Amino acid sequence: MFTTHLNPEYLTSDVITGDAAHCFSTRRGGVSAGCLESLNLGIHRGDDWNNVYENYRRLGQAVGFTPEQTVFTRQTHTDRVARVGRPDCGCGLFRAVGPERDGIYTNEPGVALVCFSADCTPILLHDPVRRAVAAVHAGWRGTALGIAARCLEAMARDFGTDPADVEAAIGPCIGPCCFETDADVPRAILASLGPEAEPLIRREGEKYYPDLKALNALWLRRTGVRRIDCSCDCTRCRPDRFWSHRLTGTARGTMAAVILLREKEADA
Repeated sequence: MFTTHLNPEYLTSDVITGDAAHCFSTRRGGVSAGCLESLNLGIHRGDDWNNVYENYRRLGQAVGFTPEQTVFTRQTHTDRVARVGRPDCGCGLFRAVGPERDGIYTNEPGVALVCFSADCTPILLHDPVRRAVAAVHAGWRGTALGIAARCLEAMARDFGTDPADVEAAIGPCIGPCCFETDADVPRAILASLGPEAEPLIRREGEKYYPDLKALNALWLRRTGVRRIDCSCDCTRCRPDRFWSHRLTGTARGTMAAVILLREKEADA
C-alpha cells in the first residue's frame, strides 16, 4: 500500500522498510512556476537551478536526505545499470552525470539514488539483508529489455543479494487506461517475456494498451522477488498531481523517485 505525505507531497510504499528512506514525488509542494509548477526535480526542463535546488532541499528535508547526497541516473531508455557510491554524490545536480544509466544501485549509506519519470515507470529496490538499494527507470523499452531484472542481477553479483529478500516498490506511471501504442511495443515486450505477458497487454482494434507496472512486476517475480507494491496512480489521468509527457509533451516538470540507506551509528 502507498501512503501520501504532504508539504511537499510525496508517496511512500509500506513494502520498503527498515533502514531505507524513500519517496516518489508528485508535482506539489515546490517553488517552480509556470508549466513547471511546482515541485520540478528535473535540471533540463528550463527551470532556474536555484528553484530545483530548493525543491530537492524541501523534499529531502521531509524524506531524510540532502541535495548534496543525490546521485542521478542518465536516462536513455536502455537496460544499463551502474554501481555508485559516496564519491558520486552530487552527480547530476552539481556536476555532470557519467555514462548512460537507467538504473543505479549501491550498498553505501547516505547515497540518495534518484531516477526520473513523467509517465515512465520508477522502481525502487531494497535488500534489507545485504543492505543495498536501487533506483530504476523503466520506459516501455526498458521494460521490454527487463532493466529491473538486470539491476537485481547486478546486485546479486556485487553484493550477494537474494531476490527473495528484496522489497520492491513500483511508483506512479502511465496506466493501461491511457498508454496507447502501436504493435511495435507489444511485439518487443512479448519477444522478451513470452506468452505470460499477453494478459497484461490489452488490444482494441489496431491499438494496444500495455500495463507497464504489471509487466515490471512480472520481471521482478521471475527473478524471485516476492514483496512487490504497485501504485494505483496513472500519471496521465491525474495532471493535477503528476506530470505526463503524453499529455503535455515537453511543457512540464519532472518527478523523481529517491531511495537511500540511512546511516547507522557504526557508520557515522
